[in-house]
Amino acid sequence: MPANTPAPPLACDAHMHVYDARYPHSGTLVNGANADDYRREIQARIGTTRTVVVTPRIYGVDNRVTLDAIRQLGADRTRGVAVLRPDVSDADLVTLHEGGIRGIRFTLYTPVQAVVGFDMVESLSRRVHELGWHVQLHWTAAQVVEHEALLRRLPSKIVFDHLARLPLPEGIDHPAFGVVRSLLDGGRAWLKLSGPYLDSRVGEAQRYSDMDRAAHAWVNAAPERLVWGSDWPHTTETAKPDDAALFDLLSHWVENPAQRRAILVDNPARLYDF
Repeated sequence: MPANTPAPPLACDAHMHVYDARYPHSGTLVNGANADDYRREIQARIGTTRTVVVTPRIYGVDNRVTLDAIRQLGADRTRGVAVLRPDVSDADLVTLHEGGIRGIRFTLYTPVQAVVGFDMVESLSRRVHELGWHVQLHWTAAQVVEHEALLRRLPSKIVFDHLARLPLPEGIDHPAFGVVRSLLDGGRAWLKLSGPYLDSRVGEAQRYSDMDRAAHAWVNAAPERLVWGSDWPHTTETAKPDDAALFDLLSHWVENPAQRRAILVDNPARLYDF
């Protein structure tokens, strides 16, 4: 079924992943999650036309799957977020930029599975800042608090994944909220309204309602630096959420149509250089 909420022209899904067996990987490959599947199953249902492809963990620092997905989905309307280590060459950075990459991700939520480390964040932030890129962080709330000094030193823009992963029942009462809010207020940080199922305790049956407080707090704090993402194909979930319902959830969190359009169109256009 399609989403109930119509997507405005040039609406962007700012967080999704593509899995393609043609590229070497380490870990479980997700079937039915290539660029064609995304075009058919997500864009056709929710009406988004711009996309941000994020390199999945199983590909390590090999970003060819993302670059290929950008080409397939249309270089004029697709951007990517890569995974890199400090040994990446300047020439490779230029090639990635020309291929549509506009940020790098540090998935350190579970450090034992990570292909990057906290010790790489600052040096890479300085290098990608020169290209106008950002660093995207999938960290625990506790990690955000622990590394607050590091975050304040970073020269590049910072994008926090998945509502900043504030754990329940604390939610916005967790100290990480204050850290992220301060960075948002300073104009250096952005946040993705995505993945409510990651921290919700009530789940899809109750429309992830226990995440409403955090979502509304972020919308009230900095609607001009929020983007929305589907997090398709939802690799953390055994029972896959309804993508149309996730898109409709945005209209519940953001009742103001102008703010909703900004989150779907104007904000991602600025952040990802559309």
